[in-house]
Amino acid sequence: TNNYFSVGIKYAFDFYLRDDASSLGSDSELNGMAPYCKTDRYGFIGGRSLQNGQDHLPVVLIRHRETKWLEMTAHWEKTMARRYRKIKLLCRKGIPSSLRARCWPLLCGGQAKMERSPGKYQELLEVPGDPQWVETITKDIHRQFPFHEMFLSPEGPGQQGLLQLLKAYTVYRPQEGYCQAQGPVGALLLMHMPPEQAFWCLVQICDHYLPGYYSPQMEALVLDSEIFTALLHRVCPKAFKHLQKHGVGPLMYMPEWFLCLFARTLPFPTVLRVWDAFLSEGERTGMVMIWNQDAQHYNGLTLKIFL
Repeated sequence: TNNYFSVGIKYAFDFYLRDDASSLGSDSELNGMAPYCKTDRYGFIGGRSLQNGQDHLPVVLIRHRETKWLEMTAHWEKTMARRYRKIKLLCRKGIPSSLRARCWPLLCGGQAKMERSPGKYQELLEVPGDPQWVETITKDIHRQFPFHEMFLSPEGPGQQGLLQLLKAYTVYRPQEGYCQAQGPVGALLLMHMPPEQAFWCLVQICDHYLPGYYSPQMEALVLDSEIFTALLHRVCPKAFKHLQKHGVGPLMYMPEWFLCLFARTLPFPTVLRVWDAFLSEGERTGMVMIWNQDAQHYNGLTLKIFL
């Protein structure tokens, strides 16, 4: 068993080192590899996200949802104390795109953390940081969403902002340092909010939502892989036996899902819906997955994400 998990952990560290094409973010958002000059509503060059999501909702419904969220965020602490179940249901329906930048920091506690630590992020930026971490982060930056307009240029605000954010985290948590999976998480946060807010949201995700996931040995990920295996064995023995037969352990596919919070796995509109639920309910209920044996696709097996 120890050898099995040693192999799995090695794979978990190595899977980031694939060709850059594996870091596109949402592969289904891209239509081939030809050069594009147009971006979709999320900023992806050549993306097809305009065919999905809230564009198909009536404008009146979108405005109604926005009004609800504006009212709740104006009195956030009172709303959370009295109407948390309502917030959870609304998050499952999807936070309006125009308000994610406002809602995500409130949901995860990043906003409160930032307000309790005025000037702290700027202090972290002024610290040089460990040269080894800075060099590693710099080498990884170009891998994060290379087809997103924000991250096209090495000197642009996206790559530079992500470099500063991740470097600041290594200064803030020197015992953990930097994990490559924090790259796409930090990048997705930067797509929605200023760097200081994104930093404190990343801190909340690493410290409170997924503690132990980004540590050097990824202890929590290993533990959750065992739980996932037991769950898979119970709810879908056919898939469990098939994967076991071919020597495919959970640490061969789970890191890309859980460490990156599905940021590079699902179509981007779906990623945002998963994050809405995740930041509202946490890792045990925000990413609920089940293998459905009655499905008609993938030889009777399909992975469903319930929002």
